[in-house]
Amino acid sequence: MDFNYSKFRVKSDSKVNLKDFATSENGGFDKKSAGDEIKKNIKQLKELQEMFYADDRYSLLIILQARDAAGKDGVIRHVMSGINPQGCRVHSFKTPTTNELEHDYMWRHYRALPERGMIEIFNRSHYENVLATKVNPQWILNERIPRYGSVDEIDKQFWENRYAAINAIEKHWYDNGMRILKFFLNISKEEQKKRFLARIDEPDKNWKFNSDDLHARSQWDKYEKAFEEMLEKTSKPYAPWYVIPADKKFFTRVAVGDIILELFKSLDLHYPPAESQEVLDKAREQLMNESLVF
Repeated sequence: MDFNYSKFRVKSDSKVNLKDFATSENGGFDKKSAGDEIKKNIKQLKELQEMFYADDRYSLLIILQARDAAGKDGVIRHVMSGINPQGCRVHSFKTPTTNELEHDYMWRHYRALPERGMIEIFNRSHYENVLATKVNPQWILNERIPRYGSVDEIDKQFWENRYAAINAIEKHWYDNGMRILKFFLNISKEEQKKRFLARIDEPDKNWKFNSDDLHARSQWDKYEKAFEEMLEKTSKPYAPWYVIPADKKFFTRVAVGDIILELFKSLDLHYPPAESQEVLDKAREQLMNESLVF
């Protein structure tokens, strides 16, 4: 089934209001047809990923950002389930460690970047440095950046500098063969509440619930503003953001899979040239004439 995903793509330098983006969308799918689409995508992704690895010119960085319970883990599990694990890694970034805070905020992300032929998924990413820290600017002080010794000194220019630095770094990655897809999973406040309650009420989901999630939920409006500014400032032609409706998990997974597949198809991938037919023929003859030794 064809669906126009361009409406989810944030245009470069455009004003973003998340209320203009849907949280609930089925794209014409139901759970069964979505499952069929995902299976089809997995088969194609598996074939293209092998060629992507052999082609060895590009790498792919997939960035997933979202509010809590929006379904990032489910997207990874379902969309990438058919990929050869030797060619795909997932890195989940949590609160920076003491060692990580001894470096600039991009250091730990740079260390996890994919090499050519590889796919890397960032489950949360360097964008936490203009999201979580923007909502909670006191956390910036842990970085001990010269000239920023108090929250009052963290001004608008500080954030503009961060957006500009991220854009420049991602452009550098792109120019050197990395392709970048960035997905913001857009869940509604009502759906997040339902999922939190399910984690509390269903024993096999209790482990997923973290009381800290309620603190972030209490900052919903502040995060909304931070997400909007992040999308406005950092969606670029070389590293676009897609705002994916996340209230219906089956459609979220279909949409992400279709967009990744579309990127792969655009790369003109091919297997490297084989040795000459003459060399292959001689190799075959040599193998066929080997004496069996027991």
